[in-house]
Amino acid sequence: MRPVSSWGRLNALPHEVISLNHPERVQNQISKHNPGIAYGMGRSYGDACLNPNGILWHTTGLDRFIQFNDNTGQLVCEAGVLLRDIQRLVIPRGWILPVTPGTQLITVGGAIANDVHGKNHHVLGSFGDHVKHIRLLRTDGQIIECGPTLQPDWFAATVGGLGLTGVMVEVEIQLKRVHGPWLNTETIPYDNLNEFFKLADESEAGWEHTVSWVDCLTEGGGRGIFMRGNPGKTAQYNKLDGRKLTMPIVPPFSLVNTLSLRAFNTTYFNLMKWRAGTAITHYEKFFYPLDNILEWNRMYGPKGFYQYQCVIPREVGQDGVQSMLAEISKSGNGSFLTVLKTFGNRHATGMMSFPQHGVTLALDFPNQGTSTLKLFERLDIIVRETGGRIYLAKDARMLRDMFETGYPRLQEFLKYRDPGISSGLSKRLMGF
Repeated sequence: MRPVSSWGRLNALPHEVISLNHPERVQNQISKHNPGIAYGMGRSYGDACLNPNGILWHTTGLDRFIQFNDNTGQLVCEAGVLLRDIQRLVIPRGWILPVTPGTQLITVGGAIANDVHGKNHHVLGSFGDHVKHIRLLRTDGQIIECGPTLQPDWFAATVGGLGLTGVMVEVEIQLKRVHGPWLNTETIPYDNLNEFFKLADESEAGWEHTVSWVDCLTEGGGRGIFMRGNPGKTAQYNKLDGRKLTMPIVPPFSLVNTLSLRAFNTTYFNLMKWRAGTAITHYEKFFYPLDNILEWNRMYGPKGFYQYQCVIPREVGQDGVQSMLAEISKSGNGSFLTVLKTFGNRHATGMMSFPQHGVTLALDFPNQGTSTLKLFERLDIIVRETGGRIYLAKDARMLRDMFETGYPRLQEFLKYRDPGISSGLSKRLMGF
């Protein structure tokens, strides 16, 4: 047994870690050693990827590329391959992942299990929309081959299914044509949520990628920086400078506090306002800005941090976000990593997928114990009253009744869960 933590570093509880390295041995390993849960890079913020005092099947050894068709953009690979390695393989060949989240340091299996979304949901949906086939191993020895048209119910349960339907060992993804690694981008400062929603609505028709940073501590809330981008036409492939910053130690206290937050938010807003305008931006800088700071989660100190991400239906989105920002500002327990963006009106691929037509707000909070949890309770009320839900990949403390209300297809999903799989999240919210 050894201590393992998720990205939020809220705890490091003991786990028995079993490395999965060879696809032909996985069936035997998971049948003999369970209940367990697949663990890739551990980038889920809460307990979705953990199984305290139990078994983790470490999947990063399943990292082989199996087949890539340069003409069609179809990629077959093992589930432990990193999104970073896919991007670096295929972009020089004129292809790119259609959907990618805020970090490329996650596995393909993790991206599917959490049905991750990016800045272009209104155009291309979530990651699961581009998965064509999954080879799934069950702990009872059953092998499930599924896809959008092959056992589609199994596919819908597995996409966004938090790794609870089986262990993915092989997947096929449809990539998207691209000229090169560059995007044509525009940065626009705004002063309030009215301006944000106007920009978001105006940008949907002409821009593939849209996202916003919002200052959650200003009085009244709502000023921010809106960023949008389209794939560029430049075919030249250049790698970025590989040098990265590193947070070398865990400080004895959180570097994110009331004083540092206000100073950072003010400085960041003014700097980005000064840099406003159009630019040609490398995909890594646009999609994955935090990947340039290795171990950035350490800056929250020994107690770790929570991420709170919710989605609120579009018709009540502005009022809901305004109410949440007011609660956060009043609490003084703010976030400098505050992301605000809209989701398109698209049918979700997975039974347990997070995105729905609306607006999503994501915030990181240092763990200050009771005061932080009390703030979350007040935010929960707003989310519940507006008909929203909380993202399971980010959650570490949601109550069961809110989970059941937010995910109405839960009972349908439970028919497909593997009895030999269990996680911290499933025990907390589903009872197994």
